[in-house]
This record gives sequence, structure tokens and C-alpha cells, in this order.
Amino acid sequence: MITGIQGSKASLAIGFEARPERLPLRDIDAIAPGNVHEGCPSIAAAPWVLTPEALRQAQPSRRDLAAAWLLLEGDEQWLSLVALVDLLTSQADALHLAASWLLLQQQDLFRCRQGRYQRRPLTDLRNLRHERHGEVLRERDRQQWRHWLRQRQPIELQQLSSEARQQLDGLLRFAADPEAALAPALRQLLQDVHCPPQLGDVRRLLADLGQWQRHQLRCLEGTAWSAGFSAELTAEAERLAAEAQLPQPSDAQRLDLTHQRSVTIDDADTRDVDDGLALERCPDGGRWIWIHVADPGRLVAPDSPLDLEARRRASSLYLAQGNVPMFPTCLSEGVFSLHQGQRCPSFSLAVRLEQSGAIAERRLHRAWIRPLYRLSYEDADELIEYAPPQDDDLAELHGLLECRRRWRVAQGALLMDQPEGRFRRCGEQAQLEVVEPSPSRLMVAEAMILAGAAVADLAREANLPLPFRSQPNSPLPAPTELEALAPGPVRHAALRKGLSRSSTGTTAAPHFSLGLEAYVQATSPIRRYGDLLTQRQLAALLEQGAPLSADQLSDLLEELEPALRQGIQISREDQRHWQQVWFCHHRSERWDGLFLRWLRPQDGLALVRIEALAMDLAVVLHDGGQPGEAVVVQVKESDPDADVLRLVAQRSGHQP
Repeated sequence: MITGIQGSKASLAIGFEARPERLPLRDIDAIAPGNVHEGCPSIAAAPWVLTPEALRQAQPSRRDLAAAWLLLEGDEQWLSLVALVDLLTSQADALHLAASWLLLQQQDLFRCRQGRYQRRPLTDLRNLRHERHGEVLRERDRQQWRHWLRQRQPIELQQLSSEARQQLDGLLRFAADPEAALAPALRQLLQDVHCPPQLGDVRRLLADLGQWQRHQLRCLEGTAWSAGFSAELTAEAERLAAEAQLPQPSDAQRLDLTHQRSVTIDDADTRDVDDGLALERCPDGGRWIWIHVADPGRLVAPDSPLDLEARRRASSLYLAQGNVPMFPTCLSEGVFSLHQGQRCPSFSLAVRLEQSGAIAERRLHRAWIRPLYRLSYEDADELIEYAPPQDDDLAELHGLLECRRRWRVAQGALLMDQPEGRFRRCGEQAQLEVVEPSPSRLMVAEAMILAGAAVADLAREANLPLPFRSQPNSPLPAPTELEALAPGPVRHAALRKGLSRSSTGTTAAPHFSLGLEAYVQATSPIRRYGDLLTQRQLAALLEQGAPLSADQLSDLLEELEPALRQGIQISREDQRHWQQVWFCHHRSERWDGLFLRWLRPQDGLALVRIEALAMDLAVVLHDGGQPGEAVVVQVKESDPDADVLRLVAQRSGHQP
């Protein structure tokens, strides 16, 4: 009911409760004309005297409405409300006009525009009702979709409507890319099913629906390692494996070293064995250290499909759930590996040391070896410790390589050996593995460094381009400052902070922290493509072939760089995730820690060593600290689904 008009707007008293409202005149349909009634309290009062019961009794039936629709067949003119009510009831008073207007708001037979009505054609009526029926079905699908989300049970994708599939895809995009914004419709959906619109909650919801693997390494998707090896590459690898016992062009010049008591030393679960050691005792009392390295280049030709795939990967990935190899496993764990008791092709480097530990002589051959033993590090530690008279080669090798290690220290090498923790996946749980710097591990590591130094020296003499690793001189803390720090992790942290980043180039340059004038990685050609390039350059040198020029090698190294960086990032993210899983299951524990240094002092973020875990971790420490101070660490928050880990610490003696 209009109670007043001011300009282009009218004051209204709406409904029997006379709710006040102001609307533009253009938005108002006149039902029953009359005067403006400023003093009338509602339509229930005079002059209208309308009541719900009277309106119900005066309202035409839907059959009357259908009869009027049939009567107007072929008539496309627009009728006033009064004219249409004349057809329906033959009474056009205010009561019947209002009752008919209410009915016309709830029907499809007539369309309305600015207070006038037109018969809707049969085809339009059918289309409208078809659309209405479709909307009913869509709403039913929406309700079913919300029901499934609330139930949080695995769903079948084929049962979802297209709208539900689109919403699921939107949730999956958000789960995979936390930087992506949630659309308002998705936020409303999550609110309807009582799921907070946070990354961890959305991932858990999707996992419950069977659409998200909670421990899937998302950064691995779409990379060179993600899809495995194609059927064609697998078939080619199997062909090469089958031909491994046939003569190959490089075999004619191989030195037969199968008589040597060579051994391989690795973790017990290692399957791709790419290096071994042997000791040669000379009649004059001299000792030669032999370092044998697998020779995958015997079977894999440069620029062959398998070589290009290995180049695309650049390296094997070592993840919590296992390794993702650079070559198919029938090669990397099969004919490429140095297997106990089998004749294996190798690049074999012999080194004789001076008493000081400097390299006196070196020899390099392509060879055949037959490893006598496959040892775990634990087995090798026992042989080094007990040095049985009939099998004391490892003990003597250990002594020789300790001498070499001392020589490197005299040249400025930095020794920062300490236990290192790493997480492995065991089903849905994370298992902590602590690797101790045992005698055999230090011996093998020193042998590999020795091989890299000897190969680099050989290449420098021959002016042979190789992927040399170098590290510039680094501004380390003053000796007096270092002496003031406790030996071990605290001092190591101060040294690492000052180290410059190492790099790879085709020209030899010093490696600061190794204490070497030149160095090249050369002992893992099954796992690192750069090492395979080194072997090919050495093969060309040994066999008077044509090695790659410095420019050609530089181009290849530049091609490898993106994949190498990506592989490092993937491994870090993998370890971070399983670290979060582990801490999530150890929320209530507390660990003794050692303050190493500040990372962001303004935020209270410190680097803390937890010896029980053998890890240096970022921890929030708000009450200050000095290197070497004892702290107590505990978990504040750990949510692997949300990619969140927050550790807090208090100095020992402070109440957390």
C-alpha cells in the first residue's frame, strides 16, 4: 500500500504487518488504483480491508488460469491486470485484483512486464518447464554433492555432476597450489560442509574423498622423474642388458683386474653400486689404492635415447620412499652395478701416495674387475677395527686414506663430519635414520675425493676439459673467534655460514673447503650425468678419441643445470614433508638442543642443533641466546597437510 510519494520514490506499507519501505515508482506494479492513504495503518484496514482468508477465497483456481490461457491462443497482445482478471473472475475489485496478482506471481502460463501480461506460447512454456525441471535436478545433485562432502567418504568421479566435477577440480587446484585463491563459490561450499577454507583442512577433506594422496610429492609432478620410463626406453634398456655379455668396442683395451680382492661398500639397501676399492701391495713395499667406478658408457652411446633421457634427468633422486633412478633399474641396478662375484666393466684409477699423503703417482684404465665382497658400512667398520690377518686390506686402506685426509687438512681443508639425520618413509609414517661418520664412511668418502683430485690432475696435464667443481676462498671467522666456539656443531655452523657456493666449469680451479687445487666428481656415473660426461672425456683421452671441446662441454653442463637445481629442491621438499610427519607424531616430546647461530634475530629465528635427531633446525627462540648455549626444543605446530612446522625453544633453566 502506498502511503506517500516524494519525487520518483514512493513510501510503502508492505503486507499485513505494514513493513515500511521506500522504492522507485518504476519498480512498483499498480494492482488496484486509488488514493494515497497516509493515515491507513495497513491493507487490513479501510478502505481495503484485505485479510489472508478473503484473499485465499477470492483467488482464481489454476484451472481458471489454464482456461484463460487456452482462450487467448493466438493472441500475442499484452493485457492489463484488470483485463486479465475480467477473464478469470469477471470481478475487478481490489480484492480480486490482489488475489489474482498473487496467483500470477506463481505460474508459468503468462509472462509479466511492467504490470502487463502476455500469454506464453506453448513452445516457450515447454522450454521454461524443461529448464525448471533441469534446475530441480541440478539442485538435487548439489545437495547430493554436499552430502558426500559432509560424509567424507571416498567418491566415484563418474557419479559427480559436471558442476561438482568443476568444484572438485577447483579444490584440487587450491590443494596443489596454495598460492591460488579460492573462488567465493568454493568458500561457500566449504562453509556449507563445515570445512575451514584452509590448505590443511582442504587437503584432508580431499584425502578422505579419495582424491588426494596425503604424502604425494606435488613438486615431483610434471618433472623428468615423474612419469617413469616410456615403454620404448624400457625396451631399449632391456635390450642393452641382454647384450651386456657380448663384446663391445671398448673391451679390447681393458685391463684384467679380476684377480684383485676388490670390495664394494654401501648402505645395506643400496641397489645401484657404482664404486669399489682394492689395495695392491708391491714387492718393494709400496701400496696402490685402487678406486673402481662403474662404466655405463660401455653400453650407452652419447645422444642415444637412453642417454638423452639420463641427460634430461641429470641425476637420480633419493627420496624418503626410495630412489628415482637416472637410468632404468634393469641397467642401474643390473648390468651397470659392480656386483659381487661378477665380472664387471669399470674405470679403474690407481693412486700411490707419498708419506705426507700427497699424490705420488696415478694410473687410469678401463678394466674388468670381479668384486670379492659386497659389504655394508657396518661390516666394513668391523673389518677396519679388527683387521683380521687374512683380510686386513680395509684396515690398511683406512690408514692410507687417513694419511691423505690429514694432508688435505694441512692444505686448508675443512673437516665438518658429524652425524646427519634423515627421514625415510615407512607406510604412512616417517622413520628417523641417523648416519654416523663411521671409519668406513669416512674412508669411502676420502677415496672418492682422492679419485676426483687425481682425475682433475690428469685432466690438467692433458689440457682436457672436464666438469670441474670449484669453490672460491671464503671469508671465515678469525682463528681466535673460532677457538672461542665449542668444537663440533657450533664451530661447524660458523664455518658453513661463511663458505662460498661451489660451482661447475670446464676450467680447473681450487676447491676451498676440500683443500684441493682441482677437483672433479667422477665416481657416480650411474647416478650423476656429469660423472658420465667425465668418463666419456677420459675414455676419449685413453683411446685417442675426440673429446668434447670446452664450449661443447659447457653447453651440456648448462643444459643440466635446471634439472640439477630442480632435483635438489624436490629432495628438500620431500625431506621437509616427512620431517613434518615425524614431528606431528612426536608433539608431546622435548629435546635438548644447542644454539648454533641466529637466522633472523629480529624474528627470534635461530638455528639449533638437536643431537638426538642429528639435525640443525630452524627454531623460534624469543629469550635470546649465544652460540653453544643449551636450549630445550618442542613442537608448537606440525601439520604436514598444510606444510607447516613450527618449533619453539627456551634456554635451559627457563620454564617453557
